[in-house]
Amino acid sequence: MFVPCDRGGGSASPDFKGFTLLMPAVSVGNVGQLAIDLVISTLDMTKVGYFYTDCLVPMVGNNPYATAEENSVELSINAEVYSLPSKKFVVLQIRSPFIKNKYRPFCQMLLSWVKSSNFARVILLSSSHAYQRDDEQLLGTPLRYLLTPDLEKAIGGLMQELNWKEMEKVAAYPGINDTEKILHIPGGGITKLLFKESCSKGIQMAVLLKFCSEGDNIPDAFALVNYLNEWLQLIKSEVSTSNNSTDTSSQWKIPSSWRLLFGNGLPPALF
Repeated sequence: MFVPCDRGGGSASPDFKGFTLLMPAVSVGNVGQLAIDLVISTLDMTKVGYFYTDCLVPMVGNNPYATAEENSVELSINAEVYSLPSKKFVVLQIRSPFIKNKYRPFCQMLLSWVKSSNFARVILLSSSHAYQRDDEQLLGTPLRYLLTPDLEKAIGGLMQELNWKEMEKVAAYPGINDTEKILHIPGGGITKLLFKESCSKGIQMAVLLKFCSEGDNIPDAFALVNYLNEWLQLIKSEVSTSNNSTDTSSQWKIPSSWRLLFGNGLPPALF
């Protein structure tokens, strides 16, 4: 559950009523987590607490958003909460995989926190295996969205204005029965479960996802965070004079931890 940081002024929980909660699914290519890194780093968000749970693999490391030697020694753990009150915006960053069979308890704990904190809505950044798309999903953009019924009532028309593509349902039994359709998000981790639970509990949730493959997923992260920015306008978009399109990739601040994204370089002693 949420544990606030103690900055010397007591440990009272912050008031998140009416805030938007942004979080990643631990999914293929870690695209959601990388996109959230960009949001936290660019908006210079303040760490306000931790999400304490036994559902994630324990981990500890240095401050991933260090800007100087003084704050580089701050410790970070597997699930931390950052806030930007001026935009009524909260981010939950998850940095380690789930322990086997702990998906459902985590979803229940998370949604209980969402309700008790009175968050206005939840946005889940996710990804799905590109190689498992059906024919319809191969067409057009690799970005998709999903809205729970409660959020659909509130903002459904906006997605049409943005010309976004909703995640297609696929045949439950391809080649045998193509009429029965289901939501299928291979490689999406907790995405499908968390979305379905939010639907049944009346929580306003949006899922933004990108089809991708494992590898260098930095371009996928930029694509997903730009997709998010089309909706929330977290940073100002600049119109490219070459093709009259908007692109914010150069405006996102890459965190210092990304220098070690693929590990250290080859040791000179090898040669």
